[in-house]
Parts: sequence; structure tokens; C-alpha cells
Amino acid sequence: MTALALLVLTTAGFGWGWLKLSGGIRTFGAEGLSDDRPAASGPGQNVLVIGSDARTGGNSALGGGDAHDIGRSDTSFLLHVYADHEHAVAVSFPRDTLVDIPPCRLPDGTWTRPRTGAMFNSAFAVGQSAEGNPACTQNTVEKLTGLRVDHTVVVDFKGFAALTEVVHGVPVCLPQDVYEKDLDPNRATRGARVFAKGEQTVSGQKALDYVRLRHGIGDGSDIGRIKRQQAFVAALLRKVRSDGLTPARLLPLADAATRSLTVDPGLGSADRLISFAMSLKDVDLHDTKFVTLPWRYQGARVAIVEPRAEALWAALKADRPLDGRAAGTPATAGAPTPAGTSAPPAATPPPAATEDTRSADDAPCSDLSYG
Repeated sequence: MTALALLVLTTAGFGWGWLKLSGGIRTFGAEGLSDDRPAASGPGQNVLVIGSDARTGGNSALGGGDAHDIGRSDTSFLLHVYADHEHAVAVSFPRDTLVDIPPCRLPDGTWTRPRTGAMFNSAFAVGQSAEGNPACTQNTVEKLTGLRVDHTVVVDFKGFAALTEVVHGVPVCLPQDVYEKDLDPNRATRGARVFAKGEQTVSGQKALDYVRLRHGIGDGSDIGRIKRQQAFVAALLRKVRSDGLTPARLLPLADAATRSLTVDPGLGSADRLISFAMSLKDVDLHDTKFVTLPWRYQGARVAIVEPRAEALWAALKADRPLDGRAAGTPATAGAPTPAGTSAPPAATPPPAATEDTRSADDAPCSDLSYG
């Protein structure tokens, strides 16, 4: 989403930039997509955004490990852009969520058997390739949600770090000092301080460390990390829009954006990517919401809470905002309870994390549930 936003800013006034961008776009093959897909979506669009921890292409220097390590999805969310192209909602999938993974294509052309009760992030690792398997993650999201994914975008470590450097850093918030052992729990000693408590600006390696940080902060869970990641994306979008960017800075932004992406064939050229990015240019920060699919803990894993999840997918399928209003309608005191957050039947176990909705214009320290 952040990379696409940068493309919007570049092409809105300087369409000539696409000439330089064409060479940096990578695609994954459509042959791995399921033949049993949901029907085409309505007037809104669904975009799956995957943050990959693949170590290929120089990413091991930032994320550690080896270039041949199996690629996995470090974070994933489904961005629904409403038909009015002024509102959007991003639904995050905790990496430890237990899901059913449908048949997926392996590198040798064969297909796997379906799996039940698997962790969500294991779909990206099907085939055990260093690059990962975005088509399998897309198949899994479509099976889980019943929504057709119109486009899939994968962002790697290197591209993510470059984006934050080009905008000269992103403001973040930490409730306490963070040390090397918090980044690597296997360390024998606490190590040096990596982050100081409070608000600060991070870029490059430190920005990557911030969004990947899980242990030693808050409750140490992936759910808490998702909230920080959502806040980070929101802060990056605010930074890009508030900087008053000049042509000299816009092209490096777009260049960094395209170099950070692997996309589906439908976005596999500069003109297609720019056309899609331009369709997002009127989405307001206040009307960009971040939620997490309804969840509860199941041991060390995360289970999906029904019927709240079904209500969430139904709202998106109907292109209905989560506050129950038609897109573009001002809020009122009597606005209905958001889909996916209404009081559940007695038999439905809480909590549902869609109660933690935040907007892209919220402050960096706002509601990160650090405790």
C-alpha cells in the first residue's frame, strides 16, 4: 500500500516517470492461482499486500539469515478499496492464524494436497523456495474470505528499507527502551540499546527492526506487532502526503517503490501499475482504516472468531464500510456498530480485534495497547 501511494504521488503530476520505472517491476506467474476462485468482485477492489522475509536479492544483509533460506510472509493484509475510490480498509492477518490452505502449485509443476489447521504464513513457504509462493497465499486468502483478490503485491526487506530512507524517516513510538536481545531472543546477553523510549524517527535498517520487533515489548505477541505495523504504514502515508514533494524527490520515491515490489501479472508493467495507483489517489487518510480479522488465542496460535469474520467478509463483498454507512456519508451519533465488532452470540468467544480500528491519520502513539 505504501509503495502504491508513492507511485500515485509521482504519476499524478509527472507521468514521464514511468519510463524509468518499467525496468524495476517483477512479477510472479499466474499459473499458480487456483482454478476454483470466487466470482469477480463488485465495484470495489481487493488488493493482497504481503511483506516477505525472503533473503534473496541482498535481503539477507538486512534480515539476517542466508540467501537460500525459505521465504515466508512476515506480514499480510487485504486492502479493500471502495467503489467511490475515497475510502479503504486494510484487514491484517496474524501470521499464526490457523487456516485451511488449498492446493498450491509447487516449483516442479505439481500441486499439493489441501491442508487444514495450518499457520497462515506457511502458505507463502509452500514449495520451500527462497522467493516464496505469493500465489499460494492469494489462494489461501480467497478460500478464507470468499473474496476475489484482484491484485497481489509483495514487498521485500530491501525495498521497504529504501522507501523509508527516501522519505527521510518515519515517526514511531516506543513505550520503553529496546535492546538487541529484544530483536534476537537467542542472545545470551541484553546487548546494546537499539531504540530509546518515546517518539522518534526511523529509517532503513532501524525501520525494518521496528516493524519486525515482537519480543520484549508489549505482550510480545504478533497481535501487538500488527498494531505497530499498522501505525507505521499510517505514519509513512502521512509523511509522504505532508512533505510537499518536488519532482526531484518524486522520481526516487517511485523508483524505490517499484524496486520493492513483486506483483501479479495484471500489474506487471509500469502503465498498468500506474493506472491502478492513480485509482487510489483520492483515498483520504482519515478514511483509510486498519483492522485485524476477528481472532482469539488458541494455545500458542490464533483462531478465527465466527460469525464475526463472516460478517466482515460479507461487508467487504457488499462494498459496505465497517461503520454500516454508505461510503462518503458523514458519521452520526447513531451510526450502527461496525460489521465484525457487534456483540457476539453467547457461544462466540471474544475478543475480536476488529474492535481496534484505527485511521491512517491517528498519531504514532495512539492506541498501540502497550499496557
